[in-house]
Amino acid sequence: MKQYRYRPVRFYAACYAVTWAFWISAAVISRSENDDGISATLMLLGLIAPAVTAVVTVFTSKSKALKADFKRKLAGFYRIRPLNILAAVFVFLAIVIGSILLSLLAGQSLDQFAFTEDFSFSVAGTSALLTILLAAVIEEVGWRGYGEDSVASYFSWFTESIIFGFVWAFWHLPLFWIEGTYHFGLKELGIGYMLNFLISVVPLGFLTTWVYVKNNRSMLACIIFHLFVNTMQEKIAMTPQTKCVETIVVFLAAILIVWTNREMFFEKDHIGHLLEYKETRKVKE
Repeated sequence: MKQYRYRPVRFYAACYAVTWAFWISAAVISRSENDDGISATLMLLGLIAPAVTAVVTVFTSKSKALKADFKRKLAGFYRIRPLNILAAVFVFLAIVIGSILLSLLAGQSLDQFAFTEDFSFSVAGTSALLTILLAAVIEEVGWRGYGEDSVASYFSWFTESIIFGFVWAFWHLPLFWIEGTYHFGLKELGIGYMLNFLISVVPLGFLTTWVYVKNNRSMLACIIFHLFVNTMQEKIAMTPQTKCVETIVVFLAAILIVWTNREMFFEKDHIGHLLEYKETRKVKE
């Protein structure tokens, strides 16, 4: 049977084109007195673009293996390794705690260990908590449903994590100009905070790749981790200054994860064989 050939350039070009078209429109409309929720709806449409692109790409292909792999990644509960997910949760919790403690050296307060009263944003009239849940699910269906594999089919997981990290970071760019978003607030604080957000996404991609591969390429595992990260970033009262410290700590955590999982990140046996399910289960523990 002919192997399916992933097309990452086409996939990411479509994701950027559709998402940015909606988000740039939202940025313009958000400044209008007649917005009436239109910009929020456009934001939601931009958010779901990668997921829709992934689903359309997979299910309009002629590859039975690609379609079956997508279904297994989304609904295959047996793929999940709970201890790995728990470890990932504790790693990110340690990142948050360590960042706050280090920020004390720069004059920040222990009050950051408190919970915020509410989330900083919601989309299209949904509750903030539901928005964060939807964001985690929708993004992972797109990125893990096709996006990450499309790059990993040609590179090691280490190289893939670098490429995907930059692509994922700059995908968020138009959000900095949509009034009412968390990203807009960062832009108002200064370009340094914008850059910090974009930079922080890259090492975070390594942590997500670790969760993804160690759980036999499970979308569900990444959804759980993504939801925890989003919730912690929203509910823990870290200041913008501490989030700059956090970026450094995430980099250090990513280096540690890569070092302790060198065989996984640098092996190339999976290249050209991602759809061979039995092969993906051979990732070393």
